[in-house]
Amino acid sequence: MNKHLKSLLLLAETLSIVEPSVANSIEKLETAPTKFVEANGIKFSYRQIGKSTGIPLILLQHFTGTMDNWDPAVVNGFGNERPVIVFNNTGVGSTSGQVPDNVRQMSTDAQALIDALGYKKVDLLGFSLGGYVAQEMAVQRPDLVRKVILAGTSNQGGGEHLMKVLGEAFSQKDSPDPRLHLFFTQSKESQEAGKLFIKRASARTIDRDPASGENVSNPQAKALITWANTKDPENKILKSINQPVLIVNGSNDIMLGSDNSVTMFKQIKNAQLVMYPDSGHGSIFQYHEQFVIAANNFLNH
Repeated sequence: MNKHLKSLLLLAETLSIVEPSVANSIEKLETAPTKFVEANGIKFSYRQIGKSTGIPLILLQHFTGTMDNWDPAVVNGFGNERPVIVFNNTGVGSTSGQVPDNVRQMSTDAQALIDALGYKKVDLLGFSLGGYVAQEMAVQRPDLVRKVILAGTSNQGGGEHLMKVLGEAFSQKDSPDPRLHLFFTQSKESQEAGKLFIKRASARTIDRDPASGENVSNPQAKALITWANTKDPENKILKSINQPVLIVNGSNDIMLGSDNSVTMFKQIKNAQLVMYPDSGHGSIFQYHEQFVIAANNFLNH
C-alpha cells in the first residue's frame, strides 16, 4: 500500500471518518500472498485469509487439489470471522518434497506445518481426501485439534468405487471440467451451480499454483485406494475422535457415497450431520452460503 494512503487511512480510522472495515481490510483468497514456512525439511506454501485473531481454521484439500482449487465464497466466508489457512501439503503445488502415498504421512506433514506456524489450537475443515487426513489428525493430536468439519468424505473403508468413478469422469471428453460430473448432480440447477463454482475458483489470476501432474495423482491415488479399501469393521478411528464434528455432504455423492456420512454421524461420539438436497460431493460449493453459516455457527459455539 502507498505509504501516504496508509497514513491517511490510519488517521481517518482514528478520527472515525471511515468505516473500520475499510481501514482494517482482510486478505481474500483471490489476492492473499503466498507465504512459505519450513518444517521437517519441507518448504510449505500457504496463504492466510481473514482475521488475524481467533482460533485458525486449517483447510485440508481434495485429491490433486492445490490452494487455488478452493472456493473463494467458502474460504472468504470463514475469513470474515476467523483466520483461515490454505496450504499445499508435501510435494503439491509450490510446496517442496515428494508427495506421500499414505494418509498417515499426509497427516503428519500437515501437523508439522501447523506447529511451524506456531499454532497451539486449531480447527480443521477436511474435504474429500482432506477429510481422511482430518480424521487422522483428530486422533493423533487431540491436544492440537479443537473441532473438525468433515465434508464430502467417508470413514475408512467407505470408498470402494472411488477410483472407478474418477476414471469415468476424466474419460468424458465432452465435459468442460470433470468436477461438473464429480462434484455436482446432473440436474440443471446443480450443473449451473457447478459452473459458478468453477468460475469463482478461477478468479485468482496472479501467482496461481501449477496444476497437479502424475507426481501428485499417482501417490495420492494410492493413498485413496488404500484408505478406501482398508476395512475398519469396529470403526476404531471414528470412535477415537472425541472432538465435536460437523459432517456435511450432498444427497447424492457418487464419489464417496452419502451413506458414509450417516455412518460417520452414528459412530463419532459428538457429531452433527448436515445434508443438502440435489447435490453431490461438492455440496459445500453448491450451497456455499448455507454451508458457511452452518459451519461458522458450529465453530463459534
